Amino acid sequence: MEAVKKGTTIQSLEIGMSILDAIAKQGKPLKFTDIQDLTQITKSNLYKYLNTFTQLGILYRTKDTGEYVLGSKLIEYGMAATDQENVIDRITPFLHEINEKSSSTVLFSIWTQNGPMIVKDINTNRGINIGAQIGTFLPISSATGKVFMAFLDEQILHDWKVSEFNQLPQEMVGQLENACSAVREKGITFAREPLVTSVSSVSFPVFNYKKKLLGAVTVVGFSEFIPDNENDELSHYLIRISKEISSCFGYDE
Repeated sequence: MEAVKKGTTIQSLEIGMSILDAIAKQGKPLKFTDIQDLTQITKSNLYKYLNTFTQLGILYRTKDTGEYVLGSKLIEYGMAATDQENVIDRITPFLHEINEKSSSTVLFSIWTQNGPMIVKDINTNRGINIGAQIGTFLPISSATGKVFMAFLDEQILHDWKVSEFNQLPQEMVGQLENACSAVREKGITFAREPLVTSVSSVSFPVFNYKKKLLGAVTVVGFSEFIPDNENDELSHYLIRISKEISSCFGYDE
């Protein structure tokens, strides 16, 4: 997707948002002096911003201590944004772009009780059997499986991991553990022919503003066209667009 072009901005609005951002990141009520220390805005200007935000309900000032916290209006906005958050709808334009860029099938998978399941696929060449379609559960040895293994809580994964590991040789289990450490560090992971001969995959995670894993985007195609390391040109592109996709859901590294 094309990046949003930067144009003329309203500086006062940017300053106001920086104040709210500073308060939100602290995660606790703040005194006027605390906010001034964080923002380095003059007392007179900061007072105007805080007074305006308080009157609008964007901030709330406690009566007993005079400290500031995020207000009911922001909660209302947040709930509205959550209600409108349709992950598949938001992510589909990105999947089309990745499909065009890679000339390979692109999948989006989410977590279910039975493991990661494909819920969206973009495939311009239906004649190619990639061994996966909507509703397919993907194994832990797949690139998609590695993403979920790396970023979901152990308590959620436990039964699935036990079941999957029982079907794998012990040396592969160790390789998967190493792959999980790598994807946490690099934000991308690879699998050579996990389901179908000559078909490989590369996958990356999608996070929301709570740093919660929403799903995995996976590019699947003939092994000669799918990278097996992060230094490939396509890998660089996927790492870049993965950050753009997660940012759409409020994720900030």
